[in-house]
Order: sequence, then structure tokens, then C-alpha cells
Amino acid sequence: MASWIFLRGLTRGTAHWGRFPDEFRRAVPNSRVIPLDLPGNGTLNLVPSPLSITGMVSYCRNELLRRGEKPPYYLLAMSLGAMVATEWSYQYPNEVAGCVLINTSFRPISPFYRRLRPRNYLSLLRLTLLKAAPSDRERTILKMTSSNAASHEQVIPDWIETRLEHPVKEVNALRQLAAAARYRVAAAPPPAEVLLLASAQDKLVNVECSLAIATKWNCSLELHPSAGHDLPLDAPLWVTEQVRNWLRARSGVARES
Repeated sequence: MASWIFLRGLTRGTAHWGRFPDEFRRAVPNSRVIPLDLPGNGTLNLVPSPLSITGMVSYCRNELLRRGEKPPYYLLAMSLGAMVATEWSYQYPNEVAGCVLINTSFRPISPFYRRLRPRNYLSLLRLTLLKAAPSDRERTILKMTSSNAASHEQVIPDWIETRLEHPVKEVNALRQLAAAARYRVAAAPPPAEVLLLASAQDKLVNVECSLAIATKWNCSLELHPSAGHDLPLDAPLWVTEQVRNWLRARSGVARES
């Protein structure tokens, strides 16, 4: 049974996957899904967020070892989590069987104004620094990360409950932003095989970032025409279908060789 480690993005925890882990288990045979919180997020909201992506890798590895979960792992990760997954594969190539990276970006492959669309700067600063009602904060995030927020209103109560139970400290949000801004991906492609999934209508990260990564690394890329930044929320069945197709293609190549 293959172990799949799920990693979310900036300030979001395992609860924000919603039903997606269960859908993934049903769709991808023999998969053991292990969602992990990054330090400072979710159940780890009281833990200081590392100021580097490398520090996040170390924390995740140690947590899996503490749980007795042995590599190799497949890593499915979004945005900031995808940076962690990528660096993990560079540092410990024998531990990573493959990476599925969703709507991510890397310095210096893409410029800052594509990695985070300028239209979001003010909203993110307000979310990070200003006090607002949990419902207002979560609806703002939903509008930024979904291309069809109205159809996902049912997630708001769960997101509010998660925020109230495990509030992310402002300092941790800033530390995560700093880690993402400072991270510089290696010049060579990662040693693990990569599947990139991206949304053409991503309002947070320009889809050109994924196109640039695919060109630089010569790796597989699948584009969803209408989903937003949170692909597992907007198009969960599409995501699992792409993963299944990728795994089938890999196993076919392995048999031929």
C-alpha cells in the first residue's frame, strides 16, 4: 500500500482538505492517505512556523518517523506545501516516490508578481494583520481560492469552526510568507518524478507559474480550464483522475523497461 502525504498551503491545515482525502482513497487503489499539518497551522497552531522551507521539511519528516510511518512516500501538496514537497525530494530523494504539485510557484522560475497576483496583496495583508469576524475572513479566502465560491458555501461553517479551534497566529502567517518568499528552488529538476496540476482560473497564483515549471523541468502538466486555486475543492474528481492516469502511465513505463 502506497503512503500519500498530503500537505496544504499558507495558514491552512489538514481540516481544509474537507472530504478530498476520503475521495482520494476511494479513487486511487491501495493508497494510504496521511494529511500532515505544517508547523503553525491546524493542530500545530501553537508551534512556531519555521522561517525556511527546509525547516518545514525537517518537521514533517520527524513527525512521520514519530508516527512510525516509513518511506518511500508520495507527496501531494498545494502551494506552500508543494515547496515543502519539492525540497523534500531534493534533500531526501530515496524517501520520495513521486510528487503531485498543485498550483505552486518557485523563485527564480517565475517573477513575484506571477507567484502572487498583485490584486491579492491588500486582501492578504488585511487577513494577516487585521481583526475580522471569522465568517468574513473565511468568505474572503473562499472567494480568492475558488472560481465558484457560491457553490461551496457549505464549507464555511467547517472553516469557521477550524479557525476558532486552531487559530493561526499572525506571527506564524508572516513567518510562512517569509519562508515562501525566501525559498529558491534548485537549478536542476527534482530527482522525483513530478505531476503538475494547475488551474487556468487561479486568482491567487498565475497559471503561467506552472507552465514555466513544466518547461523548466520537462515534467507532466495537466490544466483544469475553470477551477480556482483550491483545485481539490473545485474539481476533486478531476484531480484524482489525473493522479490515476499518471500512476498508470508510470507503471506502464516501468513494465516496458
